[in-house]
Amino acid sequence: MLNVQIVCIGKLKESYWRLACNEYEKRMQSFAKFSIRELPECRLPENPNAAQIKAALREEGEHILSECKNTQIVPLCIEGKEISSPDLAKWIENKAVSGVSSISFVIGSSFGLDDSVKESGNLRLSMSPMTFPHQLARVMLCEQIYRSFQILNHGKYHK
Repeated sequence: MLNVQIVCIGKLKESYWRLACNEYEKRMQSFAKFSIRELPECRLPENPNAAQIKAALREEGEHILSECKNTQIVPLCIEGKEISSPDLAKWIENKAVSGVSSISFVIGSSFGLDDSVKESGNLRLSMSPMTFPHQLARVMLCEQIYRSFQILNHGKYHK
């Protein structure tokens, strides 16, 4: 069974976001081993300068990469590729068929992701040219991963 995880910086603060992610996590258990791994966000001053942000991203990047060993990494970033739900499903299927056993989707902090994480990505993914709160992006990603498995299994969820 394919291992799929979302590795993200920071915790979901509001219970409704957590409930939504928990619902998709439950739904996916029949398709894949799915989990969400929350990593701590680096603390920064109120108005950090560019060097402080870069150092924080580098530290977060090291934690992310250590969490994503032996896995296909899919960083979500603004420079990423926008793809359709069926194309994401095909990508996941192609990885599974080619022998990949683990995929890690990565969501960074509000400052983004370190270049080391982006460069290690097998697919850089952009959800939209619009900007979303990180909490909503996590729920949207859970939904799209679930939708992908529904597409692959010819479920009624995707129309």
